[in-house]
Amino acid sequence: MTHPPTDPPADSPADPHRRPAAAPETGPRAATPAGPRAGAPAVLRFEPVGGEALLRDWRHVHNVIIPTDPLSPDEVRERAGRNRLVVAYLGDVLVGCSTVRPPAAHPPAGGRAAATVIARVLAAHRGQGIGGALYEHGLATARGLGAEVIETVVLASNPDGLRFALAHGFVEVETYLLPGDTVPYVDLRLA
Repeated sequence: MTHPPTDPPADSPADPHRRPAAAPETGPRAATPAGPRAGAPAVLRFEPVGGEALLRDWRHVHNVIIPTDPLSPDEVRERAGRNRLVVAYLGDVLVGCSTVRPPAAHPPAGGRAAATVIARVLAAHRGQGIGGALYEHGLATARGLGAEVIETVVLASNPDGLRFALAHGFVEVETYLLPGDTVPYVDLRLA
């Protein structure tokens, strides 16, 4: 889901989120061109997390959008081992990330296999359909893993993320506060 913290402009000359199109660790793994042709619109592409550069980019988006629970590089590596993590780029610019927690990672929801799909888009790139595309990609991944129930989780201080989830058919099922946190999380389930 998404969250409103600001991040540096993507077109900043020192932008750490811009990736060369031909970089081996971030090269396209889907049927998309390596980068936009001169004058052509930038292509939205999704990269499964593998390699340090993609781990760094996924971690950056997560930590900007969920500042109350920043993850270390080791924590991201551990999550990458049990979840499906994806980084989204518009052309060569980092714009978001997603997490799919497979059904095996959850107790059955009413006896049905549940997966959690989370889409995150950096504030400067919202309202362009990126969140919807990330969500659809994550939903397809979850269904391919056997999910019968789709859930998501949003930080309660993230009105953009909550609106997005509700607009995509999710309903709130629980609000909870983790030990030591001051901002609750909202669990939602696809109706």
